[in-house]
Amino acid sequence: MTTPAGVRLATLDIERLQGALALAEHAVGLSEPNPRVGCVIGRDDGAVLGQGYTQEAGGAHAEVMALREASAAGHELAGATAWVTLEPCAHHGRTPPCADALVRAGIARVVVATGDPYPAVAGAGIARLRAAGIRVDVADGPIARAARDLNIGFFSRIERGRPWVRLKVAITLDGRMALADGRSQWITGEAARVDAHRWRRRAGAIVTGVGTVVADDPRLDVRLVPTQVQPLRVVLDPGLRTPSKARVLQPPGTAVLVCDERRASARTGLDLPPDVDMLGLPCTAQGLDLPRLLVRLADRQVNELHLEGGPRLNARWLSQGLVDELLVYIAPRLMGPGLPLADLPPLAQLADTLDWCAAEPAESVGHDLRWRLHRVCRDV
Repeated sequence: MTTPAGVRLATLDIERLQGALALAEHAVGLSEPNPRVGCVIGRDDGAVLGQGYTQEAGGAHAEVMALREASAAGHELAGATAWVTLEPCAHHGRTPPCADALVRAGIARVVVATGDPYPAVAGAGIARLRAAGIRVDVADGPIARAARDLNIGFFSRIERGRPWVRLKVAITLDGRMALADGRSQWITGEAARVDAHRWRRRAGAIVTGVGTVVADDPRLDVRLVPTQVQPLRVVLDPGLRTPSKARVLQPPGTAVLVCDERRASARTGLDLPPDVDMLGLPCTAQGLDLPRLLVRLADRQVNELHLEGGPRLNARWLSQGLVDELLVYIAPRLMGPGLPLADLPPLAQLADTLDWCAAEPAESVGHDLRWRLHRVCRDV
């Protein structure tokens, strides 16, 4: 079942959907792997009766949270409108269908920012509401795009069977991410580092290579901003060289060592923390099978994959066309000789460059600049 095309909405509808999107932002770092959804319930005169956002996996969805708030305040909901950022679910998963809850509450109209691609929903939620006599309007344009972008990894996993891959780098004006000997702390300022943790918080998994682990001993967790869910930390380590005391293997959160499948049974010979998982993948002279890794991470319900690697690992992901987004922090500094963003091979002609488009205008973060770029071009 497909989702109906969008319609032109009234000013109040846009305002309420924008409010619902702001609520949905609170689900980042909380609702994974479920989508981040916000809901506002109110009347046409502008009164807001209840609002909410999706809770932890297995907890209440945004619509139910908004209905609970309205009910606790003693509001009569018959004839009210619900503005929600994602199509209400129509199936019984860990929680009952939100579409049914809206019907029982007497909601007269539902305004949806964008449809849900999940096969058990995918238009069925809207159809169930309409079958119950509820008017349903589906947004189009910037508000629909914003709702989809907030859940870009969820859409990627459901529609493409793989996470959305975001490669994060911090570089100087002359494109260097580290000195020639690998030292890189710190190229950017504190504000940029805090901002980078906000993007880590969005991720279902953070990936790095064993070279980075051996050289820098990073934690790769979210600690500079609040979060209730720590991303999975994934180390690409074909030969199992990660030190057993490496900080990336320690709590909080779960760590995964991805190795050559021929070594995947070698755990008994390693002194690893008990909660560290091992994942074996096919390995060639060029390294681990990265497309297969994306499928395996999707199987673990990873929506957004956050890549923080060195030049060689970055080059492998980029050259295979596996990176969907670049998250680039640019410091107003010149380094001279040093390590590049990616150790890409020389090109025979300029037409062979890997081209990117701005996902949004570049933004100042402290003294540094943050620039997000996508492989697929569109107006920003």
